[in-house]
Amino acid sequence: MKSLNEDIKTGQFKSIYLLYGEEEYLKKQYKGRLTRAMLPEGDRVNYAYYEGKGIPVPEIIDLAETMPFFAERRLIVIEDSGLFKTAAPELADYLKAMSASACFLFVEKEVDKRGKLYKAVKEKGRIVELSRQDERTLIRWLSGMIRQEGKLIQESTVRYILSKTGVDMESLEKEMEKLFCYTLEKNEITIQDVDAVCTTQITNHIFEMVEAVAKQQKKKALDYYYDLLALKEPPMRILYLLTRQFQLLLEVQGLVKKGMGRKQIAEKAGLHPFAAGKYMEQCRNFRKEELRRIMEKGAELETDVKTGRLNDVMSVELFIISTLNVSKSS
Repeated sequence: MKSLNEDIKTGQFKSIYLLYGEEEYLKKQYKGRLTRAMLPEGDRVNYAYYEGKGIPVPEIIDLAETMPFFAERRLIVIEDSGLFKTAAPELADYLKAMSASACFLFVEKEVDKRGKLYKAVKEKGRIVELSRQDERTLIRWLSGMIRQEGKLIQESTVRYILSKTGVDMESLEKEMEKLFCYTLEKNEITIQDVDAVCTTQITNHIFEMVEAVAKQQKKKALDYYYDLLALKEPPMRILYLLTRQFQLLLEVQGLVKKGMGRKQIAEKAGLHPFAAGKYMEQCRNFRKEELRRIMEKGAELETDVKTGRLNDVMSVELFIISTLNVSKSS
């Protein structure tokens, strides 16, 4: 991101940019910043936007070859096209000898680094991966946002926001807007304020439910379940997320035993490093055999629901109770 910020600051742009990765918020932010920096404000004549699969490549090439109208460059933005997962040889070949007055900005979720198009962009342009940010970066970002509002907050409260609402930056921005409105007359944002207005992610409810199971807190585990039902979450989705949680715990437990650190575990298990740390702590509450028996019970109850032997609401209650019994007997 440093090189991208430098290009925007100096106005020295590459002819091609590729922004890709999971963090939608950052892709949206940099797409907007690059567009505003590369074209005069309000210039829609020299701007073209394409989105989705099936984009007409010949049409794009013809447009790129058209001279900009009373401007230095023509900007073509292509988003979520899937072109970097296919060969796209025609476009790849064109980019190698493209018009000097054209600029391309690609915004994608996934890319194939072995592909011809990726290699063509790498040769002539700038590629920036915008992945999920680590806990430290998110804390700095949220703290900066709060300072701009002239408010105070404890670092422990910032960490609590992350644990409650998740690490998606777009969602976090919306939650902060709610917090700023709620604390309009206050100088400091507290944990009580966060609990009052911020939305708890379902995955965090599931995590807390498993935590309650590990501590043999039957009432608390069931209360989390009833809270999710009140939020209109389908019981079978809850059962799926619960069994998935135990499956992830088993995977993380195996990786910990191999001596892997949080960053490696996050990459292997497909978790955010912040979440990986929480899973590493939680997996210590279970033995490998316990986790296997719990997952088997989940599969058994799912079959009972599908075959009509059990209703869906009761199946999750039984799953929670059975996991408590498994943990207690070990």
